[in-house]
Amino acid sequence: MPTAIVTGQPVPGSTLENDLRSLGFDVRVATDAAETETLLAAARAGDRVALVDARFVGHVHALRLGLTDPRFPLSAITGAVTAQPEARQALTCAVARETSTGGGTALAVDSLADRIVTALDADGREVHRPELGSLVAAVPADPQARNEARQAVAAVDDEAVRLKSAVKSRDGFFTTFFISPYSRYLARWCARRGLTPNQVTTASLLTALIAAGCAATGTRGGFVAAGVLLIASFVLDCTDGQLARYALKYSTLGAWLDATFDRAKEYAYYAGLALGAARGGHDDVWALALGAMILQTCRHVVDFSFNEANHDATANTSPTAALSDKLDSVGWTVWVRRMIVLPIGERWALIAVLTAATTPRITFYVLLIGCAFAATYTTAGRVLRSLTRKARRTDRAAQALADLADSGPLAEAVRRVAERGLPGLAVPAVAFAGGAAVVACSALTGFGAVLPVIGALVYVLTSALAVARPLKGALDWLVPPFFRAAEYGTVLALAAKAGVNGALPAAFGLVAAVAYHHYDTVYRIRGSAGAPPAWLVRAIGGHEGRTLLVTVLAALLTAAQFTVALTVLAVAVTLVVLVESIRFWVSAGAPAVHDEGEPA
Repeated sequence: MPTAIVTGQPVPGSTLENDLRSLGFDVRVATDAAETETLLAAARAGDRVALVDARFVGHVHALRLGLTDPRFPLSAITGAVTAQPEARQALTCAVARETSTGGGTALAVDSLADRIVTALDADGREVHRPELGSLVAAVPADPQARNEARQAVAAVDDEAVRLKSAVKSRDGFFTTFFISPYSRYLARWCARRGLTPNQVTTASLLTALIAAGCAATGTRGGFVAAGVLLIASFVLDCTDGQLARYALKYSTLGAWLDATFDRAKEYAYYAGLALGAARGGHDDVWALALGAMILQTCRHVVDFSFNEANHDATANTSPTAALSDKLDSVGWTVWVRRMIVLPIGERWALIAVLTAATTPRITFYVLLIGCAFAATYTTAGRVLRSLTRKARRTDRAAQALADLADSGPLAEAVRRVAERGLPGLAVPAVAFAGGAAVVACSALTGFGAVLPVIGALVYVLTSALAVARPLKGALDWLVPPFFRAAEYGTVLALAAKAGVNGALPAAFGLVAAVAYHHYDTVYRIRGSAGAPPAWLVRAIGGHEGRTLLVTVLAALLTAAQFTVALTVLAVAVTLVVLVESIRFWVSAGAPAVHDEGEPA
């Protein structure tokens, strides 16, 4: 159990100790700094510990934000400071210095907790200070100030602030106005019944899978039920994050589940629609389903790559960014720009309505057109920003892009031979040319031709050249999405050319497995946990190795044999990637996170 040490003489009528107990703390009282040091040393090493001034006046939710958030080793608000086990030594040293400099016999007029925070800052420790907004957190110095602070507490509805802060500050139009006004109350209902965000995330996944099963029936009733259940799944998807913020129940595993389940739900639903089209109307839309998955995945990779490239870049300004910031002051433009990028709320609402009212083919056509427009809009804006800014990217950004590139042993071997990299804009240009070559060779020749293999060999060479030097150029963030489009597009083209039943579903499974690996890489980087181990990338061949393998299989095997080979490859990649990923996220010592992420 975490320990809260209340420092100083108790204040008559104060509810502080009860408030701390309501937050799960075992409360101890110390009258001076020396006793505080003794109680701190006696607290269990593996538990969180907090120091709180006995004169503290404020909202319970202010204490919750300052003292219980699992994401930060050190955190503080006025009159209170907390340390998780990994930061206990820093807190102990600061308290010891305070005791040795004269605070051991009586507490000074100012707050011991605040003096400790000042000492931690002086030591270069990063102390998180949550935004409290209208919430009160104060240490009154006299009765009049205390009375004023209590009046300020009474004037603000603690629960209303807590509910409001449970909702993302930046979200899509549909989510903001049609889901969050209600889902926040569902989040509170879940919190009061002891449900965890991970349980709600799992419920959202199960609901989406049932929706996919309804779509797979191919009946009008099944399509209507699928649309309704997809919206229900999205409500739960919003609820899990709001529950995490409402209850401050963040975890590494939870962030991973939330992120990866979103993709699993959407892509499983695509598969359900494709199965339903084949069963109900004998319409083969697997190519459209796979195309939608590829387009959506590449959109996300563009988001991830651009953000990582500019995460900590210096001199990171541009006229395009300045124009965007200026437009943010015009309210209606903010919502229009958020809607046209087709974020997850708008996208799922569109899919749900079209599923219920039209056919799977029409649903995919509209989805592909909408996502293509959104991808063009966002990518063009980011290209303009990159070309007009004078950003200097760090080694960390270059390493993140290299990890996202997912280069395998073939590209690494060629890169070592090539030695020198390409200059400037030649890097994304060569990456694009090589990817376009292998996709074109696969799409424009008959099944079993040798030309796709030649195109894949060219792709191996261009891929190695593209990553031969650190990816710090203005447009080098385009390299990973070009690689994703090339690999996925090649699989789609060859499966479509096979022209036999099962080839496209097998290709869908393979791309889904590889996409999972790429998403997993993204969320490890975002969680500051590093990229997947090098042995895993080598084991599954890297993007260029898998692309070459698929073209060789298509050249050597019959269409039926190629379908079996794709299925086996999909299963093998899934098993290797999933087992290692689950092992990592369940056992990793990565910090607890809750990634607000992008609305897409």
